Amino acid sequence: MVENENGQLSQWHSLVSDAEQQAGIQLEPDLESYLVFTLMRYLSRSEMTQRVMALDYLQAALSQGREQQHQLRDVGDQCLLYCGLFPRRAERRRVRVSYYVDLGRSAYRHLGDSRDPLSTLYAELALTFVMAMDVLQAIRNMRQEQMLDPLNNLELWQDTGSAMARQALEQVTDATPQADPEARKRGGNGRLH
Repeated sequence: MVENENGQLSQWHSLVSDAEQQAGIQLEPDLESYLVFTLMRYLSRSEMTQRVMALDYLQAALSQGREQQHQLRDVGDQCLLYCGLFPRRAERRRVRVSYYVDLGRSAYRHLGDSRDPLSTLYAELALTFVMAMDVLQAIRNMRQEQMLDPLNNLELWQDTGSAMARQALEQVTDATPQADPEARKRGGNGRLH
């Protein structure tokens, strides 16, 4: 059993490393490992697709102690997976992908302010959420799964500064997207580097 788990762990690490390379992103080793273990933990759980993240977040806010920490971690992790691997789910629920980005960041930020032994890691996840999302979106690209349409990519880029959304726009339009000056006022950072 341990040998099989080590083989799976190695495969997930390899997939995440390949995705980082494709996305042009290098996550810190702790964040990379966390992403690998998150993928392993959730992708076999079919009930994840039935969750309403805002209700889960509210439930976590009403909880206390370790229960609150577990629930916030689940919200942050699942939002990260939604944004990265299942971004079209937001479209079907009639919300922007950035809704899940904001919710996930907030959950991790709360954990970063807690007394959890992993609080430093969670604080870093809140700051690098979009980069981790982009790595997951690169996994989708490697599998040639349908990504977001251009309008949703534009919104995601303007709302979060997602490099993968910008790259997708460049591929579709053969042009370099220009920043929307109003995006910064709405909390986005859709700027060019």
